[in-house]
Amino acid sequence: MTSERKDIDTRGAVDAFLQQVAQTPRRAGGAARGRLIFGMDATASREPTWDQAARIQSAMFADTQALGGLEVQLCWYRGFREFSAGEWIGDSPTLLARMNRVFCVAGLTQIGRLLQHAIDEAGRGRVDALVFVGDCMEERRDRLADLAGRLGLMGVRAFVFQEGRDPVAERSFKDIARLTGGAWCPFDSSSPGMLRDLLGAVAVYAAGGRKALTRYGQERGGAVLRLTHQIDGGKGG
Repeated sequence: MTSERKDIDTRGAVDAFLQQVAQTPRRAGGAARGRLIFGMDATASREPTWDQAARIQSAMFADTQALGGLEVQLCWYRGFREFSAGEWIGDSPTLLARMNRVFCVAGLTQIGRLLQHAIDEAGRGRVDALVFVGDCMEERRDRLADLAGRLGLMGVRAFVFQEGRDPVAERSFKDIARLTGGAWCPFDSSSPGMLRDLLGAVAVYAAGGRKALTRYGQERGGAVLRLTHQIDGGKGG
């Protein structure tokens, strides 16, 4: 795949992602903070870009603080069946500190475990969305699809960000997004600004709805401004 073709595919995927987010209904109960599970693949394949990704992933929540913010539960997997799900965090500095303590260890993916955790958590209380950042998939695709379908029936949308373009992972990640009513988008180390803005758009929309996203889009421009235009043309929230 040439770099030019990759750029074309990425732009199309970004547009599709924005379209899906634009159609996401505003959560009910406007006075409450949004609640978002943030899942990370911390296996060895992500080590070369881990530090950069951790900064981007934490910074996305800084823009939501003036809106009442988000509560974020940080989850990650690595090594031999090592899986962590922390408490709900309400501020960006604490989230960044937690992310900075995580390092990559070789191991197989545990996406199914993450999806099952999200199902269990949604059974205990409100969860507005699941964000997942990963680069590969080494599990049964049909099992992940079943779990994603169950999560979708509970009203929890998955926004899946794929680092690189591994075709096996891409098929499964798209399944997860589709079956939950969420969205999938690829990124690479050359597009950190785009990833940060798209992650920020999801967080701002979850925390403050369409009006907050409109202001955010005017400040950020680019992909987020396109998202704002799509929401302005739809029902919004």
